[in-house]
Amino acid sequence: MRVFGRGEGGGSADGIGARTESEYEALRRRCEERLRALEAAEPLQQVHLPSLLRSEGMSRRTFLKWASATTALLFLPASFEKLVARAAAVMNRVPVIWVEYQDCAGNSEAILRADGPTIDELLLDVISLEYHETLMTPSGFQAEAQLEDALQAFRGKYILIVEGSIPTEDGFGFNGPRGESFLENLKRLSRDALAIIAVGSCASYGGIPAAYPNPTKAMGVWDIVKGKPIVNIPACPMNPANLIGVLLHYVLTGTLPELDYLLRPKFAFGYRIHDNCERRAHFDAGEYVEQWGDEGARNNFCLYKMGCKGPMTFNNCSIIRYNDGTNWPIGVGRGCIGCSEPGFWDKYAYERPMAGANIPVPGLWNLGIERSVDLLGVGLLTAAGAGIAIHAFLSAKYGKKSDEGAPGAPPKEKS
Repeated sequence: MRVFGRGEGGGSADGIGARTESEYEALRRRCEERLRALEAAEPLQQVHLPSLLRSEGMSRRTFLKWASATTALLFLPASFEKLVARAAAVMNRVPVIWVEYQDCAGNSEAILRADGPTIDELLLDVISLEYHETLMTPSGFQAEAQLEDALQAFRGKYILIVEGSIPTEDGFGFNGPRGESFLENLKRLSRDALAIIAVGSCASYGGIPAAYPNPTKAMGVWDIVKGKPIVNIPACPMNPANLIGVLLHYVLTGTLPELDYLLRPKFAFGYRIHDNCERRAHFDAGEYVEQWGDEGARNNFCLYKMGCKGPMTFNNCSIIRYNDGTNWPIGVGRGCIGCSEPGFWDKYAYERPMAGANIPVPGLWNLGIERSVDLLGVGLLTAAGAGIAIHAFLSAKYGKKSDEGAPGAPPKEKS
């Protein structure tokens, strides 16, 4: 069983640490103390979760199923399910300020647009969301006043959620009636934040606005804010379950989850999409979609040759999926574009496998990726990507199921 890291806000160098029974017990006691303190605190907004569940037509049984799934998402043993359920009930004790910069509002939409009622929608009502420009009723100076009230009332206690990249070129991105730049707004709001959660690839790494030639000089939160705990939850858009997981982790323990070197929570980004892909068996058998609409496509063969970047992408899309767990890109026949990786729009968002793509690499504009791999090795991609390319070639050459060579079989048509 894998669970939180061994530090207050970091993680062990060897990955998601395994816990002994005594460590689980110590963690359980810590969570109990944390929850008792929050339950004794005055709620920031008066919301009674059981009543809200009933009013939205959600049974206690359904809620407990969600708590069980969330416990598994956080790599906790089943004995923590009741603690997770209690943590959800006291999330209105944690103030949240959500700001939006250079983006498409896709992450706000992701947490709102679902067939409901879903637990994400309910928890959005339960979270003490003090400010969100897209959702709040006030506007203009009234919105500014509400934000200032929240900053003063919860100084050093609020979690700042940032959506969208931050333009650093003069003349781009302004906020509010006073015309404060996005850059200055982020610096001001992050100054007294307890922690910062960057949701979506734009806020995490700059995303599509930072793609070449990046006219606004867009950056991610971690490029600008220093000396504060930061969690990146990339993807385009992020999966709401991962945000709820980070918030529940904080409510449970008072600390942020274990993070990888890109500041992503390991419970969500600790493994590759390829490792849990529903088409992985076809990859291992050397069975690929060669062109859209062919027999392989009709039989759900592997999409690697059509440009799927699952082997290079770390995310849990293949496990928790989107739209209330209904589906995900590969499930509808479209390869992964690596949207949870830095620079994905320049590196991954095209319909060719990495080893065979004749497109320029950012910073190496005169070299195609295929030639760049030959000259510069896996430093441009990842070690996994190089291994996958070799494996794919060998599988296609020796492992693909075929009648070729059998008595009476027609000769292979040359391309």
